[in-house]
Amino acid sequence: MPPSRAFWKGYLKLSLVTCPVAMTPAITDGEKIRFRTLNRSTGNPIISRYVDGETGEPVEDDDAVMGYETAQDEFVLLEEDELEAVQLESTRTIDIRQFVPRESVGSIWRDRPHYLVPDDKVGEEAFAVIRQGMVETRTAGLSQVVLYRRERRVLLEPRDRGIVLWTLRDAGQVRDADEYFGKLKEEAAPKDMLKVARSVIAERTRAWDASMLGDRVQDRLHEIIAAKQKGAKPAKRKAPAEGRSAGNVIDIMDALRRSLAGERKPKR
Repeated sequence: MPPSRAFWKGYLKLSLVTCPVAMTPAITDGEKIRFRTLNRSTGNPIISRYVDGETGEPVEDDDAVMGYETAQDEFVLLEEDELEAVQLESTRTIDIRQFVPRESVGSIWRDRPHYLVPDDKVGEEAFAVIRQGMVETRTAGLSQVVLYRRERRVLLEPRDRGIVLWTLRDAGQVRDADEYFGKLKEEAAPKDMLKVARSVIAERTRAWDASMLGDRVQDRLHEIIAAKQKGAKPAKRKAPAEGRSAGNVIDIMDALRRSLAGERKPKR
Protein backbone atom coordinates (compact mmCIF):
# COMPACT_ATOMS: atom_id res chain seq x y z
CA MET A 1 0.00 0.00 0.00
CA PRO A 2 1.50 3.42 -0.98
CA PRO A 3 2.17 5.88 1.88
CA SER A 4 -0.77 8.10 2.74
CA ARG A 5 -0.48 11.86 2.28
CA ALA A 6 0.01 13.92 5.44
CA PHE A 7 -3.26 15.29 6.81
CA TRP A 8 -1.53 17.77 9.18
CA LYS A 9 1.62 19.86 8.84
CA GLY A 10 3.16 22.15 11.43
CA TYR A 11 6.08 22.38 13.83
CA LEU A 12 7.55 20.24 16.62
CA LYS A 13 9.11 22.35 19.37
CA LEU A 14 11.28 21.56 22.39
CA SER A 15 12.44 24.71 24.18
CA LEU A 16 14.38 26.64 21.47
CA VAL A 17 14.62 23.66 19.08
CA THR A 18 11.96 23.71 16.35
CA CYS A 19 11.50 21.67 13.19
CA PRO A 20 8.76 21.33 10.56
CA VAL A 21 6.87 18.02 10.77
CA ALA A 22 4.12 16.16 8.94
CA MET A 23 1.54 13.88 10.57
CA THR A 24 -0.37 10.93 9.10
CA PRO A 25 -2.87 8.64 10.86
CA ALA A 26 -1.16 5.35 11.70
CA ILE A 27 -4.35 3.33 11.20
CA THR A 28 -6.64 3.05 8.20
CA ASP A 29 -9.90 1.37 7.24
CA GLY A 30 -9.05 1.61 3.54
CA GLU A 31 -8.50 -2.14 3.14
CA LYS A 32 -11.93 -3.13 4.46
CA ILE A 33 -14.74 -4.04 2.11
CA ARG A 34 -17.10 -1.11 1.71
CA PHE A 35 -20.66 -1.28 0.40
CA ARG A 36 -22.74 1.28 -1.43
CA THR A 37 -26.51 1.48 -1.18
CA LEU A 38 -28.16 0.80 -4.55
CA ASN A 39 -31.64 1.06 -6.00
CA ARG A 40 -32.67 -2.58 -6.31
CA SER A 41 -34.90 -1.92 -9.34
CA THR A 42 -32.35 0.08 -11.40
CA GLY A 43 -29.00 -0.94 -9.88
CA ASN A 44 -28.02 2.74 -9.64
CA PRO A 45 -26.24 4.12 -6.56
CA ILE A 46 -28.41 6.05 -4.11
CA ILE A 47 -26.99 9.46 -3.16
CA SER A 48 -27.66 11.45 0.00
CA ARG A 49 -27.98 15.21 0.28
CA TYR A 50 -28.88 17.79 2.90
CA VAL A 51 -32.51 18.85 3.06
CA ASP A 52 -34.26 21.44 5.22
CA GLY A 53 -35.69 19.71 8.29
CA GLU A 54 -38.95 21.67 8.07
CA THR A 55 -39.60 22.30 4.38
CA GLY A 56 -37.93 19.19 2.98
CA GLU A 57 -36.29 21.35 0.29
CA PRO A 58 -32.68 20.56 -0.77
CA VAL A 59 -29.97 22.77 0.80
CA GLU A 60 -27.02 23.91 -1.32
CA ASP A 61 -23.48 23.64 0.11
CA ASP A 62 -23.10 27.43 0.28
CA ASP A 63 -26.23 27.67 2.43
CA ALA A 64 -25.06 25.15 5.03
CA VAL A 65 -23.68 26.76 8.20
CA MET A 66 -22.52 25.48 11.59
CA GLY A 67 -24.86 26.12 14.53
CA TYR A 68 -24.72 25.64 18.30
CA GLU A 69 -28.03 24.78 19.98
CA THR A 70 -28.59 27.04 23.00
CA ALA A 71 -32.14 25.88 23.67
CA GLN A 72 -34.65 23.63 21.94
CA ASP A 73 -34.80 24.75 18.30
CA GLU A 74 -32.72 27.87 19.08
CA PHE A 75 -29.25 28.12 17.52
CA VAL A 76 -26.29 30.49 17.38
CA LEU A 77 -24.81 30.45 13.87
CA LEU A 78 -21.02 30.41 13.42
CA GLU A 79 -19.37 31.26 10.12
CA GLU A 80 -16.17 29.59 8.89
CA ASP A 81 -14.03 32.69 9.51
CA GLU A 82 -15.36 32.90 13.09
CA LEU A 83 -14.35 29.30 13.72
CA GLU A 84 -10.88 29.96 12.32
CA ALA A 85 -10.52 33.00 14.60
CA VAL A 86 -10.45 30.83 17.73
CA GLN A 87 -7.46 28.80 16.54
CA LEU A 88 -4.72 28.46 19.16
CA GLU A 89 -0.96 28.26 18.81
CA SER A 90 -1.37 24.49 19.12
CA THR A 91 -3.21 24.54 15.78
CA ARG A 92 0.17 24.40 14.05
CA THR A 93 2.74 23.83 16.82
CA ILE A 94 3.36 20.80 19.05
CA ASP A 95 5.28 22.31 21.95
CA ILE A 96 6.60 19.61 24.30
CA ARG A 97 6.64 21.10 27.79
CA GLN A 98 6.53 17.97 29.94
CA PHE A 99 7.90 14.40 29.88
CA VAL A 100 6.83 11.20 31.65
CA PRO A 101 8.34 7.71 31.88
CA ARG A 102 7.19 5.85 28.73
CA GLU A 103 5.83 2.84 30.61
CA SER A 104 3.78 5.02 32.99
CA VAL A 105 1.03 5.83 30.46
CA GLY A 106 -1.24 2.78 30.27
CA SER A 107 -2.81 1.68 27.00
CA ILE A 108 -6.29 2.53 28.31
CA TRP A 109 -5.42 6.25 28.00
CA ARG A 110 -4.30 6.03 24.38
CA ASP A 111 -6.84 6.85 21.70
CA ARG A 112 -5.61 7.17 18.09
CA PRO A 113 -2.00 6.77 16.85
CA HIS A 114 -0.36 9.00 14.23
CA TYR A 115 3.05 8.88 12.55
CA LEU A 116 5.13 12.05 12.92
CA VAL A 117 8.09 12.65 10.57
CA PRO A 118 10.30 15.63 9.64
CA ASP A 119 8.87 17.62 6.73
CA ASP A 120 12.12 18.80 5.15
CA LYS A 121 15.83 17.99 5.07
CA VAL A 122 16.77 21.03 7.16
CA GLY A 123 14.59 19.90 10.08
CA GLU A 124 15.80 16.28 10.14
CA GLU A 125 18.67 16.99 12.55
CA ALA A 126 16.46 18.83 15.06
CA PHE A 127 13.85 16.06 14.80
CA ALA A 128 16.55 13.43 15.45
CA VAL A 129 17.78 15.31 18.53
CA ILE A 130 14.29 15.39 20.06
CA ARG A 131 13.57 11.75 19.20
CA GLN A 132 16.94 10.43 20.39
CA GLY A 133 16.68 12.44 23.61
CA MET A 134 13.45 10.59 24.46
CA VAL A 135 15.02 7.24 23.51
CA GLU A 136 17.99 7.70 25.85
CA THR A 137 15.90 8.98 28.76
CA ARG A 138 13.15 6.37 28.17
CA THR A 139 10.54 9.12 28.30
CA ALA A 140 7.54 10.26 26.25
CA GLY A 141 6.53 13.86 25.67
CA LEU A 142 3.21 15.43 26.66
CA SER A 143 1.77 18.27 24.64
CA GLN A 144 -1.43 19.48 23.00
CA VAL A 145 -2.45 20.07 19.41
CA VAL A 146 -5.63 20.97 17.58
CA LEU A 147 -6.87 17.89 15.72
CA TYR A 148 -10.35 17.00 14.47
CA ARG A 149 -11.65 20.52 15.34
CA ARG A 150 -10.63 20.63 19.01
CA GLU A 151 -7.49 20.86 21.11
CA ARG A 152 -6.34 17.46 22.33
CA ARG A 153 -3.75 16.28 24.80
CA VAL A 154 -1.20 14.11 23.03
CA LEU A 155 1.63 11.73 23.92
CA LEU A 156 4.74 11.55 21.76
CA GLU A 157 6.99 8.49 21.93
CA PRO A 158 9.90 7.46 19.70
CA ARG A 159 9.49 4.45 17.45
CA ASP A 160 12.09 3.23 14.95
CA ARG A 161 13.42 6.39 13.25
CA GLY A 162 10.23 8.39 13.80
CA ILE A 163 7.77 9.42 16.50
CA VAL A 164 4.30 8.06 17.21
CA LEU A 165 1.85 10.72 18.39
CA TRP A 166 -1.10 9.35 20.38
CA THR A 167 -4.19 11.41 21.07
CA LEU A 168 -5.11 10.80 24.71
CA ARG A 169 -8.52 10.24 26.25
CA ASP A 170 -9.79 12.84 28.70
CA ALA A 171 -9.65 12.05 32.41
CA GLY A 172 -13.46 11.91 32.55
CA GLN A 173 -13.62 9.35 29.74
CA VAL A 174 -11.80 6.57 31.61
CA ARG A 175 -13.77 4.93 34.40
CA ASP A 176 -12.01 4.12 37.64
CA ALA A 177 -10.93 0.49 37.38
CA ASP A 178 -11.14 0.06 41.15
CA GLU A 179 -14.93 0.43 40.97
CA TYR A 180 -14.98 -2.87 39.04
CA PHE A 181 -11.83 -4.79 39.91
CA GLY A 182 -11.83 -3.68 43.54
CA LYS A 183 -14.91 -5.83 44.21
CA LEU A 184 -13.15 -9.02 43.11
CA LYS A 185 -11.78 -11.31 45.76
CA GLU A 186 -8.04 -11.84 45.67
CA GLU A 187 -7.81 -15.61 45.66
CA ALA A 188 -4.50 -17.44 45.24
CA ALA A 189 -4.67 -20.00 42.43
CA PRO A 190 -3.76 -23.59 43.48
CA LYS A 191 -0.10 -24.24 42.62
CA ASP A 192 -0.76 -27.47 40.71
CA MET A 193 -3.42 -25.81 38.53
CA LEU A 194 -1.21 -22.79 37.97
CA LYS A 195 1.65 -25.01 36.83
CA VAL A 196 -0.54 -26.66 34.17
CA ALA A 197 -1.97 -23.28 33.12
CA ARG A 198 1.56 -21.94 32.61
CA SER A 199 2.35 -24.95 30.45
CA VAL A 200 -0.73 -24.34 28.27
CA ILE A 201 0.24 -20.67 27.91
CA ALA A 202 3.82 -21.62 27.01
CA GLU A 203 2.58 -24.01 24.30
CA ARG A 204 0.46 -21.23 22.79
CA THR A 205 3.06 -18.45 22.97
CA ARG A 206 4.42 -17.25 19.63
CA ALA A 207 6.45 -14.26 18.47
CA TRP A 208 4.19 -11.31 17.69
CA ASP A 209 3.24 -10.89 14.03
CA ALA A 210 0.65 -8.61 12.43
CA SER A 211 -0.81 -11.62 10.59
CA MET A 212 -2.33 -12.67 13.94
CA LEU A 213 -4.87 -9.88 13.46
CA GLY A 214 -6.61 -11.35 10.42
CA ASP A 215 -10.30 -10.51 9.95
CA ARG A 216 -12.27 -13.71 9.26
CA VAL A 217 -15.45 -11.77 8.47
CA GLN A 218 -13.63 -9.80 5.76
CA ASP A 219 -12.10 -13.01 4.40
CA ARG A 220 -15.54 -14.60 4.19
CA LEU A 221 -16.97 -11.52 2.45
CA HIS A 222 -14.20 -11.74 -0.16
CA GLU A 223 -15.11 -15.41 -0.74
CA ILE A 224 -18.81 -14.57 -1.19
CA ILE A 225 -18.09 -11.70 -3.59
CA ALA A 226 -15.66 -13.80 -5.65
CA ALA A 227 -18.20 -16.65 -5.87
CA LYS A 228 -20.97 -14.26 -6.99
CA GLN A 229 -18.70 -12.73 -9.63
CA LYS A 230 -18.25 -16.21 -11.08
CA GLY A 231 -21.98 -16.84 -10.97
CA ALA A 232 -21.67 -19.51 -8.30
CA LYS A 233 -23.71 -19.70 -5.13
CA PRO A 234 -21.45 -19.45 -2.07
CA ALA A 235 -21.60 -22.44 0.23
CA LYS A 236 -23.41 -21.89 3.52
CA ARG A 237 -21.35 -22.22 6.64
CA LYS A 238 -22.54 -24.54 9.39
CA ALA A 239 -23.73 -22.84 12.54
CA PRO A 240 -21.12 -23.06 15.32
CA ALA A 241 -21.78 -25.72 17.92
CA GLU A 242 -23.24 -24.38 21.13
CA GLY A 243 -20.85 -24.24 24.02
CA ARG A 244 -21.38 -25.79 27.41
CA SER A 245 -23.89 -23.86 29.49
CA ALA A 246 -22.59 -21.81 32.39
CA GLY A 247 -24.53 -23.94 34.84
CA ASN A 248 -22.47 -27.09 34.19
CA VAL A 249 -19.88 -27.90 36.80
CA ILE A 250 -16.47 -28.75 35.30
CA ASP A 251 -13.25 -29.99 36.78
CA ILE A 252 -10.79 -27.16 36.15
CA MET A 253 -7.71 -29.35 36.63
CA ASP A 254 -9.07 -31.98 34.23
CA ALA A 255 -9.91 -29.29 31.65
CA LEU A 256 -6.40 -27.83 31.90
CA ARG A 257 -4.76 -31.22 31.48
CA ARG A 258 -6.91 -32.03 28.44
CA SER A 259 -6.08 -28.61 27.01
CA LEU A 260 -2.36 -29.25 27.45
CA ALA A 261 -2.65 -32.70 25.86
CA GLY A 262 -4.43 -31.15 22.89
CA GLU A 263 -1.74 -28.50 22.48
CA ARG A 264 0.99 -31.13 22.40
CA LYS A 265 -0.62 -33.32 19.75
CA PRO A 266 1.63 -33.56 16.70
CA LYS A 267 0.38 -31.28 13.93
CA ARG A 268 -0.34 -32.93 10.59
